[in-house]
Amino acid sequence: MKPDQLSKTEYSSFNATYINALEDVSLIEGLEKGLHQMVSFIATLPTEKLEYRYAEGKWTIKDILLHLIDAERIFAYRALRIGRGDQTPLAGFEENDYVPYANANSRSLGNLMEEFQLVRKSTLLLFENFSDQQLTFLGTSSNAIISVRAIGFLISGHQNHHLKIIQERYL
Repeated sequence: MKPDQLSKTEYSSFNATYINALEDVSLIEGLEKGLHQMVSFIATLPTEKLEYRYAEGKWTIKDILLHLIDAERIFAYRALRIGRGDQTPLAGFEENDYVPYANANSRSLGNLMEEFQLVRKSTLLLFENFSDQQLTFLGTSSNAIISVRAIGFLISGHQNHHLKIIQERYL
């Protein structure tokens, strides 16, 4: 399955921004490609840019990386709950509330990248082991309907969104 094969009823208009921006890749391909893309991209960044802010109050690249890790954990948790048939509505999260407590800039890049890779590998295993039926399960997250497979594409699209921001505003 590829992102353009999702029904528009499987995700909200907010999530469409991320999903519609994806390349023509399968769900698993997108997650795998994103893993390798992130590792390669981060390795090219000058050290002095890792804690750079392009404006006051903006996140650093390390903050963005930890945001991606945190968000992926939350998205994967939502997929797990929905994929196991849990119909409990799942709350949203305020990403800006996480950054002050995450302490990304006190961590080494190696430590952050190790965590990113482990989280992504865990996400891959989760999605590789959902049945075709489970991938179509619908649940409620952030007051909107979303399918398990849409969450998988959302993870990839969210990463691409932030990579684009880094390229445009930080480098």
